[in-house]
Amino acid sequence: MTIFGPLGFSLAPYVRSSRTLSRWLRPVANWYVNLAGYRRMGFKYDDLLVEERDDVQRAIQRLTPREGYDRAYRFKRASQASVLHKDLPREEWTKPEEDIRYLKPHVLSVEKEDIERAAWDTMNVEARK
Repeated sequence: MTIFGPLGFSLAPYVRSSRTLSRWLRPVANWYVNLAGYRRMGFKYDDLLVEERDDVQRAIQRLTPREGYDRAYRFKRASQASVLHKDLPREEWTKPEEDIRYLKPHVLSVEKEDIERAAWDTMNVEARK
């Protein structure tokens, strides 16, 4: 069970492993997501990742054309709502079942490749005797 990963510190694996803790924290987690307000602007959670990170940039480049288009559309739609100082209409909010981690698998694979590359780059090669 790893709590430090490429996407930051997370207690989620520990919470998910405990049924009682998961049951207690689920209402708090839902309250926090609603308080954050990103779904009211039409965003998904992965749209909030910091794009300046190199691994996130490479993960964004690996998105399918459809995922890339959808991501750009969400940003443009939220930008327009911000200019108008209004939230999107309720029917356009991101629903909890639609809020999936579409970018996380790509970020994890980029991080795994970086670790493997570092291992190969620091490998010591010795000649046979």
